Amino acid sequence: MNRAIVHLFLLFTLLFSVLVVFTSRWSVLEAEGLEDNSANRRPLLEQQRIPRGLILARDGTVAADSRRLGTRETRRYVRRYPTDSLFSHSVGYSFIDRGQSGLEQFYNDELVGQGNELATIVDELSGAQEGDNLRTTLDPEAQAVARQALGGRRGSVVALEPDTGRVRAMVSLPDFDPNSIPERFNELNAEASSPLFNRATQARYPPGSTFKAVTAAAALDSGEFTPQSTVSGKNGKPISAVPLQNFEGAEFGQVTLTEALEKSINTAWAEVGERLGDSTMLRYMRRFGFGSEPPIDLPRNQLAASGIYGEDGLLDASDNIDIGRVSIGQERLQVTPLQMAMVASAIANEGTLMAPIFADRTVAPDGRVTQRFRPDRVRRVIRAGAARDLTGMMTQVVDEGSGTAARLRGVRVAGKTGTAERGAGVNQAWFIAFAPADDPKIALAVTVEQASGTGGEVAAPIARRVLESILNARGGGAGPAASGGF
Repeated sequence: MNRAIVHLFLLFTLLFSVLVVFTSRWSVLEAEGLEDNSANRRPLLEQQRIPRGLILARDGTVAADSRRLGTRETRRYVRRYPTDSLFSHSVGYSFIDRGQSGLEQFYNDELVGQGNELATIVDELSGAQEGDNLRTTLDPEAQAVARQALGGRRGSVVALEPDTGRVRAMVSLPDFDPNSIPERFNELNAEASSPLFNRATQARYPPGSTFKAVTAAAALDSGEFTPQSTVSGKNGKPISAVPLQNFEGAEFGQVTLTEALEKSINTAWAEVGERLGDSTMLRYMRRFGFGSEPPIDLPRNQLAASGIYGEDGLLDASDNIDIGRVSIGQERLQVTPLQMAMVASAIANEGTLMAPIFADRTVAPDGRVTQRFRPDRVRRVIRAGAARDLTGMMTQVVDEGSGTAARLRGVRVAGKTGTAERGAGVNQAWFIAFAPADDPKIALAVTVEQASGTGGEVAAPIARRVLESILNARGGGAGPAASGGF
């Protein structure tokens, strides 16, 4: 009899232990994961009774606010987006039935007044919990100009402050009106043009010749080359034992690295990449941020890493890589617009990469600044001297080479064009740039999908308009891109 009681006791003890373990798993160990799960509506249901903080552009424009519904006893708050689709991908949305995205998701705790634990406890005890307002770095005028300049074409524009990493503009087209998310989410999600997809941070494209800026950075910083070093620009030169063609079959003799960048000579830069070798090229790519998700204040599921991709994901030095073709933006290299804006920004900032950031500060309902977001240095990518040499080379691209359509009157622009051929006369057009070249205030990347022209013809004029907006400069009235521009 006693043995049966002992067995029964042990069985109940075991069952109770299992219950404790699973309860702890869901309520403690995996609580954060459950809260972040878009299928979990409980946090949003609880938060709809809290006046959610505003999201503001850098000039105070309200990008997101809340509307009160119901009586005092049944009150709840519904999100509203006064700027419609202007900041759709960066600001995102927050709705009970559709979850969250963008800054709404990343800064959810601050926006519902849970960013400060002590303040949260006091608010809960007093029954007066309110969210903090989030002031961002986004520039409404630059954002609108970038959207207009894209002209409805699929693509993206990302503009950063080189010395702070602050995001001044992030555009992805097609975009969407976040006010329509509750009614149209399924429809938008099913559209072939993928308007909910943030091309700036999630889309991976071949970068074309914009990647030659990375190769040039590695060449100069390693000490293996200078801007005056010469290399052959012969058309049809074997790279990895396979002949490589220059744009439109252009033939060149011995050229300096400056001329090779100005005229975007494929065979010259592929040889530079081969001479540097896999390990050196991949090391500098990692320094610029390739191979990992960018350190930006957006949810991780809305970010993609740039790098060399095989069937099973990112490749490394142990894989069979044609580094010569990687060096000119070909092979299996795929990049996001944000990553290429970070490349331009690091060069502009004398070789130091800053973390991109949207948030400037959070402000409590009583006006107190509860948090300031300081610039965050990621790492030094290249020496300041190498960055200055590369700036001079990139300035020549805009002054005399393939990027003349980005020239500004009275302001020197440093840039690099890119044209990735997608077949049947369709290109991925690119342009990266920063200005003023001698004291950079803004760096950007522009890309246009399914373009019929080159990066110099399609993307550079878009960049010029955004630079004009931010710098209050005027276009230089340049003609078409120089012959051989790629």
